[in-house]
Amino acid sequence: MKFKKIITLSIGIPMLLGGCMNLDLGNHDKNGDKTEANNNQAEYNQNLIRVQDYTGQGYALDGGQATAKIAEAHHEEIEKAVKAFFLDKYKTKVKVHNIVGALNAASVFVESEGEPHFHTNAVVPIDVKKQEVKTDKVWSQEGQVEDSIIGGIYAMAFEKELQKLDHYLEETVKNEPVVGTRQEAINNTDASGFSTTFYYLTISGNSLNHLYLEYLKHPDKSKEEWKKEIKRTEIDPKSCNFNIQLYMEKPNTEPNKGIFNRIVNGLEDMEGLPPGAYSVYLSDNTVDKRTAVNSKQNTLERAYPNYIIIN
Repeated sequence: MKFKKIITLSIGIPMLLGGCMNLDLGNHDKNGDKTEANNNQAEYNQNLIRVQDYTGQGYALDGGQATAKIAEAHHEEIEKAVKAFFLDKYKTKVKVHNIVGALNAASVFVESEGEPHFHTNAVVPIDVKKQEVKTDKVWSQEGQVEDSIIGGIYAMAFEKELQKLDHYLEETVKNEPVVGTRQEAINNTDASGFSTTFYYLTISGNSLNHLYLEYLKHPDKSKEEWKKEIKRTEIDPKSCNFNIQLYMEKPNTEPNKGIFNRIVNGLEDMEGLPPGAYSVYLSDNTVDKRTAVNSKQNTLERAYPNYIIIN
């Protein structure tokens, strides 16, 4: 019996030690995961910046490390090619604000000169091996510039209505501790179409495509002429998305629900706004320099599918 007990103990101790070893290894794996998560969080925090200080510095696109220097070295020819591209294809003069390295390409952020007013971008392919910029192959994402032009026309046609929205948001930042985005950041990172420091307008669907086709034929049409082209009763508000983005004015301040609710309620009660589906976002005081957005989970939002619908 004593012999059997000794054997049992001699087998049991290694098993126990093995269990401890496995447990220890498991803790090492978990600690490794925690360390990686902490490093990722630290890197994310390092790239956060006060929205009032952000002008687009540090903005980056996937794959851009290999092309950024090439694009910088060919800045003048890229700018010239992109301006020619917009004038030829879209009958629009643009100014180039920023050239950002991307995967085998440069993404060029532009703003239209005059009206219709909008921000968008174009892509210039880059052969990394040959260190060549293919300025004869400039292109744009399908529908992006077209929708941006339509948004700019929409803003011309609803100028008075948009002035009311602008005034409301300007008064909001005067009376509440919130701010918008700097114009420089919009110029250097935004390609969403018609934009202000408080919101941007995106057009979806095909219901307003005739405006773009008409623009190509008559790019110099006046606001009054465009107003006649757009009938409010024919507009699907869900195809005209107004995205209002505000930030807390002070650092280390959580988005305030009271302020957020007052902004939303004010929009819901307002008359005379342009037709559209309105989204409202209130974030803390930061944006990520690399992405130009606040991607934290604490942002307050009234958005899809619960838009504020204005007919």
